[in-house]
Amino acid sequence: MSDLDKQQRAAIEAVARRFRATWEEGASSGVYFRVAGKRVTVAILTLKPRTNKGPNAAKPHLRFDKVATRMIEGLRASLGQTVPDGMTVLLTITAPICLASKTAGALEAKIQTLINTKTPRRDVKDTIHGNHVQIRHLKHRSGHAPRLIGFVHNPDTDPLLLLNMTEDLLELAQAQAASPAQKNACDRWLVVLSLDRMSLLGAYRDIVSQLRMTTSFKKVLVVFSDGRVEHLTP
Repeated sequence: MSDLDKQQRAAIEAVARRFRATWEEGASSGVYFRVAGKRVTVAILTLKPRTNKGPNAAKPHLRFDKVATRMIEGLRASLGQTVPDGMTVLLTITAPICLASKTAGALEAKIQTLINTKTPRRDVKDTIHGNHVQIRHLKHRSGHAPRLIGFVHNPDTDPLLLLNMTEDLLELAQAQAASPAQKNACDRWLVVLSLDRMSLLGAYRDIVSQLRMTTSFKKVLVVFSDGRVEHLTP
């Protein structure tokens, strides 16, 4: 039988109610839904609590204007060919972006220099053309993880929160992707249990979209501590 804890069991029950499904526990930590007569394999993962008790600390404010989107997309395209297999670069930039083209060029050069060092520092903070940036390098074994995951955010957002949330989701997604039972399942859902606030929903959705988890799971859902269930994928 699977080894669900009390919070995970409550999350599974909340999802089952949402989709009017029945569920059962199987061997090797497996959970299965029966939805409209169809059997679905369900993975449930619990994220580490990341926010403090401050009134506004739990809500990242991300920017998706044309300048922000163009910069992240451009860096993703250029670095996608040079960041080595087994490494993902996480990047945060504080908005509003100043001198976007020059900043993008300087960032690309800086990231390339960092990844070419024998032991790149885990977290690097810098100010480039007036833009506050933070860079984190993650090493892993998956060949399917993106080379760059980037965020443009307002100054009131803690970049460490975004970096830590992304690292947690990346680790959990890779662990599930490596599971033989999950690889062989035709119809898979991922249920993410968050003990943090509902205000993180927008950030979760952006991270999941950049992780391309839609290629591994038909549905990716998040369940908050109050039992609310939300989609993380379209």
